[in-house]
Amino acid sequence: MDHPFADLIGLTLDQQGSGSSTFSLSVDDRHLNPHGVVHGAVLYAMADTGMGAALYPTLDAGYACATIDISISYFRPVAQGQLLCETVLDNKGRTIAHLTARITQNDKLVAQANGNFAIMSTPPERR
Repeated sequence: MDHPFADLIGLTLDQQGSGSSTFSLSVDDRHLNPHGVVHGAVLYAMADTGMGAALYPTLDAGYACATIDISISYFRPVAQGQLLCETVLDNKGRTIAHLTARITQNDKLVAQANGNFAIMSTPPERR
């Protein structure tokens, strides 16, 4: 799937399976906030994108998903290096799915997010 926003921030899809995904990001100056650490929105975007990528392969043809809510906790600042976001599908119902994303650097937890996604049929003109 083409993903212009992921391209914009330099997010790389490393693995996508049915109910899982892994993304990586090499931190550079465009990711930093005025304090010189990765902006929280970059980490949020990693989690949100990872969740969508993990859920999409589980959907039937003619269905899509959309973020309902994501709760994220930030544990340590990052100023440089490589970030890894690993996402798993925890539960998928008929209309709602719950996922967890863990963002790490060198096996240390940087942030963790839990999210709920709506599952809906797409209009015929968008299929």
